[in-house]
Amino acid sequence: MAQTAGTSIAARRYAEAAYAIAKDSGTQDQWRDDLASIAQVVEYPQVSGYLADAKVSEDEKARLLQRALDISPLGMNLALLLLERGRLHLAPWILAEFDRMLDEERGVARAVVTTAVPLAPGEEQAVAERLRALVGAREVRLETEVDPSLIGGMVARIGDRLIDGSVRTRLVQLKRSLAGTAR
Repeated sequence: MAQTAGTSIAARRYAEAAYAIAKDSGTQDQWRDDLASIAQVVEYPQVSGYLADAKVSEDEKARLLQRALDISPLGMNLALLLLERGRLHLAPWILAEFDRMLDEERGVARAVVTTAVPLAPGEEQAVAERLRALVGAREVRLETEVDPSLIGGMVARIGDRLIDGSVRTRLVQLKRSLAGTAR
C-alpha cells in the first residue's frame, strides 16, 4: 500500500505521541520493539485480511491482537486505539516515523548507497565511516543497492542530501564540458 500525504501526517502524529510518552518514561527501545511487533502482525497477509474483514466484529479483532501481540500495556493500548479508529494499517509508517525520531535523537543517519557492484563488508564499513565524517553523525547505517548503470563509484542519499560520485555522472559532466568548448 502506497503512503499518501494523509497517511504520512496521521502516522507522524501517532509516532510523535508515542515518542513523547516513550521519551518521558525512558522507554524508547521498548516502544520501538512494540511498534515493530504491531507493524509485523499487521503486515502478515492472513492477519491483515482478517482485520480488514467487515464481517468480523471489533471485539474479535481486538482479541486477535491481544493473542498475537506480546507487547507492553501501553503498546497494546495504541494497537487497540488504532484498531478502533480504523488506522491499524498505519503501523508500518508509525514505526518508520518513530525510528526516524529515535535516530535523530541518537545522532544516527541512515544512508542509501547505490554502487555498480555489491560492496564487500569491509567496503561498507569504510563507506559508512566516510559518510559519518562527512555529515557529522555519530553513526551511519547503510542500506545498499546495486545499479550496474553507474559503471563505477557510488551515489549516497542521506535524508535530503545527495552525494553523487558515480562514473556515469562524471562522464555526463565531461560530455557537457566537451560540448561547451566545441562551440
